[in-house]
Amino acid sequence: MTRGRFHIGDGVRVREAYPSGHVRTPWYIRGQAGVICEVVGDYHSPEDLAYGRSSPDLVTLYRVRFRQTEIWPTYDGSSADTLDVEIYDHWLAAEPSRP
Repeated sequence: MTRGRFHIGDGVRVREAYPSGHVRTPWYIRGQAGVICEVVGDYHSPEDLAYGRSSPDLVTLYRVRFRQTEIWPTYDGSSADTLDVEIYDHWLAAEPSRP
């Protein structure tokens, strides 16, 4: 059982933060709104592990779906095209869901 705050179908927004060092959240997705499409599981934070730090705490990893037309304003593909990105819980905030 995961410890995460979100469930499939929940709307989320990715934190718009640009810390130095190793992070697993792509820069182009920060600040964007999406929907949880899968709860992947609980893992040790890769941001801590990259620096040799270990903690007994686990962080939930989600697969979040984004509309490509919202990520890239000049995207000329179908408005139905999406992109799935795996993002850890501490990078997400609740956001009202959209259809």
